[in-house]
Amino acid sequence: MQEETRVEWRQWGQDAFDEARERSVPVLLSLSTTWCVDCHEMDATTYADPNIAANLNDRYVPVRVDADREPRIRERYAAGGFPSTVFLTPDGEVISTATALAPDGMRQVLNRVAETYAEKGDDAGRVPRALAGDLPPAGAVDATIEEQLAGQLGEKFDERFAGWGESAKFPLARTAEFALKRERQQALRTLDAVRDHLHDEVAGGFFRYAGRRDWGDVHHAKLLDTNATLLRAFAHAYVYTGEDAYREPAESTIDFLTDDLWSGVAVGGSMGPGEGVEYWGKDAAGRADARQPRTDLTAYAGGNALAADALLAYYGYTDDERAREYADRILDYLERDLIEHGSVVHFRERGQAGPRDTLSDLAAVVGAFTRAEQTIGYGAGVAATVADHAIEALHDDGSFRDGPAEGPGLLDRPLRPLDGNAAMANALVDLATLTGDDEYREVARETVGAFAGASHRIGVQVAEYGTAASRLVHDPLTIAVADDPGSDLHRAALRVADHEKVVVPNAGDSIAPELDRGTARVVGVDEPASDPEALMGRVADRQ
Repeated sequence: MQEETRVEWRQWGQDAFDEARERSVPVLLSLSTTWCVDCHEMDATTYADPNIAANLNDRYVPVRVDADREPRIRERYAAGGFPSTVFLTPDGEVISTATALAPDGMRQVLNRVAETYAEKGDDAGRVPRALAGDLPPAGAVDATIEEQLAGQLGEKFDERFAGWGESAKFPLARTAEFALKRERQQALRTLDAVRDHLHDEVAGGFFRYAGRRDWGDVHHAKLLDTNATLLRAFAHAYVYTGEDAYREPAESTIDFLTDDLWSGVAVGGSMGPGEGVEYWGKDAAGRADARQPRTDLTAYAGGNALAADALLAYYGYTDDERAREYADRILDYLERDLIEHGSVVHFRERGQAGPRDTLSDLAAVVGAFTRAEQTIGYGAGVAATVADHAIEALHDDGSFRDGPAEGPGLLDRPLRPLDGNAAMANALVDLATLTGDDEYREVARETVGAFAGASHRIGVQVAEYGTAASRLVHDPLTIAVADDPGSDLHRAALRVADHEKVVVPNAGDSIAPELDRGTARVVGVDEPASDPEALMGRVADRQ
């Protein structure tokens, strides 16, 4: 979906690096996305300049990568925004980085990098610290991890405008979820701000972020991952408050995902910003007559798993059959087209298969199918198959790598992303509780412990790490329901106001065979319950 340019772009691969080595020139890596306005602008101006294109073609090997399609390349080389303009040695080490460059800036950088490489050769490159091979500092998994992150909530919360931080405001859905149990008013005020400033009231869904502290300067791209995680966060806020102010944005986000982003079999990856405020300020009729934003309908594994998880959470709280129907369709797509013996393919499109076994995809898929087990009584087997493969393929030295340590450039160097490890640890806690297999919990504990020595340096952006630690130190509220999914008792269990709980349907057939049919037990409370009201009482006893 890139603009036509005069640059002779190569695909990412060993051939491009081999060519750079043979010619003794650097590689220019351009990381772009379909939803990035500056990416298209740079194609239309900088890369369209014939002199710049000729300079690039003569003195570099130019490589173009779609950052959404290649998450492992993105995580290693992105320069903090898109486009990322990254200059590499023929071994893939980093010489220099920038984001968008106007023609004059690009001319200067091209000359400087070429001179640097001519003078220093491969010594001009460096390996980013995260890829240097050092393991994160391990430590004990104890209550201090949650306490430190809960303290960060207060320190970083913007009392005036809500959200965390004092510059650009990203929605930080997982941080809001962490705060729902620990600093609820902060969480609700932040979700209020997200709803008031980033929610599209016409077509539903949420915009990517706001460039200013006061939630102004909205960046209007709508990304699947952003919308899926916010859908779940608003659904959780609804189960705590019962207020339509949180249910309605979640419901309209379902409209967006299942209409504007629906590919026919699953949810597409993104909708671009279009003409910015001019487009998004129009009503539905005005938008229909305007030029439509670029839409990428590639159905990525991780984003769709996040969407299924969120749709099923919403279904569990509301009985919304449409949410369940689309979640079922997504899960079918994942299981049929993207999961192979536990391995997960990032996407398939017109015979093309994306990269395999990225940690973010694997963690999201395990999370989606454990959610499915809790809400519709199916999924633990798929979750276990994917989790087993992830543990075997990616878990070593106490934590998960972001994917197979193989490929050109720096792809063969292990990267251990904290957010991906936290997401997988949380999913494994759910899976251990649903299956009764404590090996999953032990892997989760080892994974959280692998980063615990530096937990005091972890910020609110990765608050899900605190959630995982908390659920390992204090077992999550677990409700074993010896009844079918959808029964009154099961529905009541799903609606208990604790979004970190685990609900086990048909528990009389699995982890609680002693339970009489039609009863439920709150783990840790001896007396079972036979109706929703009694169940609420048992939950209160446990708390």
